Amino acid sequence: MIKRQFNTDEIWRTAKLCGLGSLGVALITLVGFRLHLSFATASFSCLLLLVLLSLSGDFASSAVVSCLAVGCLDYFFVDPLFTFRVASPLDTLGLVSFLLTGLVITRLVTKVRAAMELSRLQREKLQKLYDLAQQLLGLEADPKRGSQFLDPFCGTFSIRAVCLFDAVSAELHMAGNACANLEEKTGDAFLRAKDEDDHQSGISTRCIRVGGRIIGAIGFEGLADPDLTAGSLAALAAAHLERTHSAVHATRATAAAQTESYRTTILDALAHEFKTPLSTILAATGALREAETLGQYHREMAETVESEAARLGRLTSRLIRTARLEREEVKPWMELIDVSSVLADTVDQYARTSAGRRISVVKNCNSSEVLADPDLLRLAVSQLLDNACKYSTPGSTVTLSITREDDYIAVRILSRGNPIPLAERSKIFDRFYRGMDGRRAGPGSGLGLFVARKIALALGGNLDLDGEPAPADGAAFRLILPVPASDRHDVAAAV
Repeated sequence: MIKRQFNTDEIWRTAKLCGLGSLGVALITLVGFRLHLSFATASFSCLLLLVLLSLSGDFASSAVVSCLAVGCLDYFFVDPLFTFRVASPLDTLGLVSFLLTGLVITRLVTKVRAAMELSRLQREKLQKLYDLAQQLLGLEADPKRGSQFLDPFCGTFSIRAVCLFDAVSAELHMAGNACANLEEKTGDAFLRAKDEDDHQSGISTRCIRVGGRIIGAIGFEGLADPDLTAGSLAALAAAHLERTHSAVHATRATAAAQTESYRTTILDALAHEFKTPLSTILAATGALREAETLGQYHREMAETVESEAARLGRLTSRLIRTARLEREEVKPWMELIDVSSVLADTVDQYARTSAGRRISVVKNCNSSEVLADPDLLRLAVSQLLDNACKYSTPGSTVTLSITREDDYIAVRILSRGNPIPLAERSKIFDRFYRGMDGRRAGPGSGLGLFVARKIALALGGNLDLDGEPAPADGAAFRLILPVPASDRHDVAAAV
């Protein structure tokens, strides 16, 4: 519809110019014939008329008028008169020269006029694009605005309707009054990843691309000159969509950080509230257990209460340390300590509660001194031993080996039991995560490995699954701690 109307207007315009030009040629011919003007004067007058007519930028009408002028000049001003025959070769050359000169001048002027018109349209387009970009930048990057950000497209470029499909949110936005199936064509453009101009329906669709990937599609109904404008409008829509997506990601990240902070604060507060009643329970059960009038059955019950209260106290202390580690409030008291001594002390404590597991310590280096906080290191090793004893096979041996690796002391904890599934290896250090074996192993909080890694990082080291081949029937963890700077120099000198 739009293309047909455009051609009809051009035809009517050409016809009008042909009529005006023909009237001008007839007037020049009549006046020149009455005044007995020469062929040269009459041809110059007609050439001037052609130059003026060519300023309209229509080559077809100028060509028609040029041919008509040649005929009039030949018929009324070239011997023999009143015939279309030419007696002199010079007159023939003059007529041919007039026709060629008229066509060349008309063509050149038409091209210049077309270039000027194109330049004007491009300036108007750039100004509109600038105005649209300013309006879009002034809008808040809020996905809840829906189709409101499409209104400037319709207003600035006088578009009947605009439709945008956002592939990230799977939402379709519409602005204006569409007469055709604009939504369907916009969705098809995204699915086919193809730009298209349907002149019959007046719909132009463009894919929205960012960094080589398609994040949506935009469709226009009633857009003039889509070849010049649609691509730029799609680029502006892509910039606004990308800005909106970035704002959504930033909002989600901020909300997640705030939620994590609130949870850590509440956890810390609750843990502190638990400490006082737990201390009271431990003191009361200790006194009750020492009472001489208490029977054996009640004494065992008191010991059970005391044991569980102590376990709950250790869990509460662990939660407090976890909350502080998460907020980076714990400042390690770094001092020079021997890792083998810390491991020996911790193993002695766990030897009584290892549920039939044997624990051995193997030292494969001359010096195992590191800069670390002894209390935090004991807590980290305790978590690793507790994890190894809980998930290893009863009667098996849990091995702790100490080796020197460049500027670090590495402690490997090797246990025999079910191997860690591949799908769970990236999650076992997450807070409160317990794998399938952990749920079957009995009570637990899912904090042990999380706390141990936090401590390792706070001490300047790291904790991870051992990169060396682990046994097919067990698990191996690797804790590394930095050695003092003096030891590093000694090793370098020895090398």
